[in-house]
Amino acid sequence: MADTLLLAFGLVLIIEGLAPALFPNKWRAYLRKLAEQPITDIRNIGLFVLSLGIIVIWLSQ
Repeated sequence: MADTLLLAFGLVLIIEGLAPALFPNKWRAYLRKLAEQPITDIRNIGLFVLSLGIIVIWLSQ
């Protein structure tokens, strides 16, 4: 179980690192645009991504 969690964490880090590594200017512009969004919009995006992740994990079982 710990090996699977460590693998999943490593994959998340790889995926999260792709955008700033390959497209640093676009990534910076995206972060600036995101910073201008209302807190409720950011929270809703986070809850959506969280829910999607839970559904994907649930369906993979």
